[in-house]
Amino acid sequence: MSFPAQLPIPPEVLKIAKTLEHAGFETWCVGGAIRDNLLDQPNHDFDLTTSAPPQEVQQLFKRTVPVGIEHGTVAVLDANNQPHEVTTFRKDIQTDGRHAVVEFGVSLMDDLARRDFTINAIAYHPIRHEWRDPFQGQQDLEKKLIRSVGDPNWRFQEDYLRILRALRFSARFEFRIHARTLEAAKANAQGLAQLSAERVREEWFKGIKTAKKVSKLVGLWKDVGATRIWLPELAKDYDAAAVDKLPRDPALISAYLAKDPASLLTRLKCSNKDIERGRAIGQWRDKYPEAKDHAAIRRWLSATGEYADDLLALLPRSAPLHKAVLSVREKNPPLALKDLAVKGDDLIAAGVRPGPDVGETLARLLDEVMEDPSRNTKEYLLSRV
Repeated sequence: MSFPAQLPIPPEVLKIAKTLEHAGFETWCVGGAIRDNLLDQPNHDFDLTTSAPPQEVQQLFKRTVPVGIEHGTVAVLDANNQPHEVTTFRKDIQTDGRHAVVEFGVSLMDDLARRDFTINAIAYHPIRHEWRDPFQGQQDLEKKLIRSVGDPNWRFQEDYLRILRALRFSARFEFRIHARTLEAAKANAQGLAQLSAERVREEWFKGIKTAKKVSKLVGLWKDVGATRIWLPELAKDYDAAAVDKLPRDPALISAYLAKDPASLLTRLKCSNKDIERGRAIGQWRDKYPEAKDHAAIRRWLSATGEYADDLLALLPRSAPLHKAVLSVREKNPPLALKDLAVKGDDLIAAGVRPGPDVGETLARLLDEVMEDPSRNTKEYLLSRV
């Protein structure tokens, strides 16, 4: 692999770079977009790194957002309100494995030296079309290799999340992790316990969405020891082929893999909605109805409610239940009390005592209707009161 003569830099990014350069500040494109361009992968916006201090960036551009100004990052908004991150050259001077104190006023080389992996430490000058690759990231892209910049133990101890990033990149690109880097990841895995649940969840979910095979990602997390710390509910045995065929829904896949889905999703501080999805999956995944029993399917749809589609997604697409549920749903049968042809007031008018008796009677009538939807007429239901 050789560096192309030029990269297709978006006009908005080039305009920002030219403004900074004309003001006397050295500016380079860095980050994932550089790597992904070299791999012919879909890529997002180009990040910029510059010698300009954050305050100078804010003065040069009318519309900015201080998204991480303590770490030197300012988002510059273009004419379409799209943000483009501009970060001052920096190096870490202190870190606790979660947060870093950075120093500005350093060189591009210093900035690249603090990055996590060689494939992410490549810089491109968008105006002069020059390349900087001091850590042989280009060679590692060619070798399909994830390798730390410098000493991997130091890199991981600066920010333990980098361990999980290594696993994500390996699963996404199907790259091998360099032996020393992998050894250091395993040796420092206990440091993952210091991370916030939100950062771990974001990395786990992002990994699920981007991995070529989710089973590969899970295997890497297990191998390094990350599951023991953050995903202890993961089942020891699972069908790798099945998990790779699931929709790339991180909460759904996490629930599928877990013995106690709600507990795992709670630990990762997922949304209440996703936790409830996990709870329903844990409760119902061993209680599917027979595809030939439409009455049982109606009761199952009634009981599982909004979570029925999640449960169906866990089954192979060829499973007969998919077709059977579609057939039942096409007839739009009554599945909830609100679907009944009678209401509570109708029952009271028919002589049912107000209070719990009304609810019990409605539930009994719904059960009859789910057995045979043709019974859902006001006349029939009142005759059963």
